[in-house]
Amino acid sequence: MGGNTVSRVGALAFACLTWTGCFLQEDAAPPPLAPPDAVYVANESSGTVSIIDARAMRVVGTVELGRPGTHDLALSRDGKTLFATSLATGLLSVIDTATGKVEGSVLTGNRCHSVALTNDERQIWVVNIGDNNIAIVDTGSLRILGRIPVGREPGHIRFTKDGLHAFVTLQAEGSVEVIEVGTHRSVAKIPVGRTPHYLLPSPDGRHMWGGATGEDHVYVIDTESRQRVATLKVGARPQHLTFAFRGMQGPLAYVVAETPNEVVVVTADPRDLKVLDTIRVGAAPGGVGADRAGTRLFVSNAQDGTVTVIDTGTGRVLGHIPVGLKPVGVVVSY
Repeated sequence: MGGNTVSRVGALAFACLTWTGCFLQEDAAPPPLAPPDAVYVANESSGTVSIIDARAMRVVGTVELGRPGTHDLALSRDGKTLFATSLATGLLSVIDTATGKVEGSVLTGNRCHSVALTNDERQIWVVNIGDNNIAIVDTGSLRILGRIPVGREPGHIRFTKDGLHAFVTLQAEGSVEVIEVGTHRSVAKIPVGRTPHYLLPSPDGRHMWGGATGEDHVYVIDTESRQRVATLKVGARPQHLTFAFRGMQGPLAYVVAETPNEVVVVTADPRDLKVLDTIRVGAAPGGVGADRAGTRLFVSNAQDGTVTVIDTGTGRVLGHIPVGLKPVGVVVSY
């Protein structure tokens, strides 16, 4: 009798433990897809976004967007929401980084190209090359709030540090247009060279940097006077750029030069622009992103289908990570 009782109690206890274990497994939240040190890469010809674990230096997830054309990316400050444009479909897609799933999309216009979040992140401004305009999208509802006409073949857009103005490259006009955010009025056009493409504000917010992709130089605009204050030759077809540190030296500008397959290291003081170094990367590099500490660079190579990882302290290439076809935009989350 006693033995049977012990046996039954033991069996019951085992069943409870087994059931509890199953219950905890079912009830536990799945691990987030995006690692803490995530890098996102837009693969234009694949129509995907690759998610890279920067520490492991490998792809840990791929977001399928349905059709080729994925080009530019923007990440919310909390790292939870990623926005991706498609040149082919004209769609702006919203990706939940915790799951890697597309949560919604909105048709913004013909050949939607680049995006930038306003400083309060309540709106995202989308450049539509084919329509020569900017679509203003409410980030909460994904409703289009309005459109701003700009010059011919707009490329990239960036906001000033104070959020009062947006700078937009006009590829067919060789200039940068300045839009007053509050009124949506165009207040200036600044000549910068043939086919200006990418834009990025300096870390202190006093200048806007860009590359004349149809030529061989970078240009620097004073955001207050709205005048071009410096240029420097860096190699044929300058593309994206970022800012990072070389040990105690910096910030320095790191400019992707497409045709020589290099990242060009440049002093960031517009009063004394000069090339300090060049770093060989993959074939036809285009996009580049840096971590917040400015110690790692991630460069997309369109012909190779890879991302080159660079240690800025030494200027050494740490490796090449295979991603999708024709990687372009790069965003670093950490």
